[in-house]
Amino acid sequence: MIGQFNMSNIEILQNLGYQVHIACNFSDRSIWTDERVEQFKNQMQEMSVVCHQVEFSRSPLNFKKDFDSYRQVCELIRQERFCFIHCHTPVAGVISRMAAHKCHIKVIYTAHGFHFYNGAPKLNWLVYYPIEKILSRWTDVLITITKEDYKRAKKKFNACKTVYVPGIGIDIDKFSNVNADRISIRASLGLKEDDVMLLSVGELNENKNHSIVIKSLGVLRDLKIHYYIAGTGILRDFLIRTAKDNNVGDKVHLLGYRTDIPELMKSADIYVLPSIREGLNVSLMEAMASGLPCICGNIRGNTDLIESGIGGYLVSPTKEDEYCASIKQITNHLKSKTMSEYNQHKIKKFATSVVNNKMEEIYINL
Repeated sequence: MIGQFNMSNIEILQNLGYQVHIACNFSDRSIWTDERVEQFKNQMQEMSVVCHQVEFSRSPLNFKKDFDSYRQVCELIRQERFCFIHCHTPVAGVISRMAAHKCHIKVIYTAHGFHFYNGAPKLNWLVYYPIEKILSRWTDVLITITKEDYKRAKKKFNACKTVYVPGIGIDIDKFSNVNADRISIRASLGLKEDDVMLLSVGELNENKNHSIVIKSLGVLRDLKIHYYIAGTGILRDFLIRTAKDNNVGDKVHLLGYRTDIPELMKSADIYVLPSIREGLNVSLMEAMASGLPCICGNIRGNTDLIESGIGGYLVSPTKEDEYCASIKQITNHLKSKTMSEYNQHKIKKFATSVVNNKMEEIYINL
């Protein structure tokens, strides 16, 4: 969360004269490798950022870890005398706001996508909605990054201030002007000149829903279409089996953790984000900046970014026929640059410079 989504915030605060501390669970290896975590620690040290190990859990039901984390955060506040806390992720957001309230310091919470949303399971509404509503009273600034979340929080919650910020910011030049040899990269991936490359970037988990795309390839039976997924996760073996069961084992390629996402984007033909739930997905914004037509679920966040039929297609996340139709439609018109140009124009509203200006204003006003 910090390494991927908060580096700009750290730089903004340091430029404003703050000493920045980070508190997170460095032992979590669900996404990053040992090597990547060590690189991040070294980077923080070089930036003079103070690091604290806190045993945050992803699960709200891990009561012992959650209580231990709460005590750790309270102790940190007392020791370090922080000016304020800026917290992220649902569980750490709950713990940090409770600790900030107890210790009487200001707190900002960025909701990267509430677990309750239009079409969410009833259990999500029963569990997460009342917690967020109650804790909003202890939130000095509630930042939402999707329009759906902003409207709901503004109307229903009680934060001192609720603000809409268009995501975490996207470095448009990094993706639109990447210097990549498309032909050689595609060749290294085993693609022929007339093959169609579908690309997804994200953790291999149930929510990312990659299996629906794999099943759609089995229905399409188009020998020229290949599906590449960059990411790691617990469902790797399951996705391999799903590909074999649908007779597309040679068309589905799991790339693992990659550091060359801009180059992969430039080599792809279509970006696919089949997630069941999202906030404002960074990889989708990167794909837009790369000029890719996009196919994604018709869900919160995605609807802020993609104009269906103009920049790609919004589909029902669990319906194979809609993925098949969208893949066919875009594949048949790949030579047209209309979708690419539209996406590259629209994503400028979500540029890093736009977001950083808003975040600096929030910090100064606090």
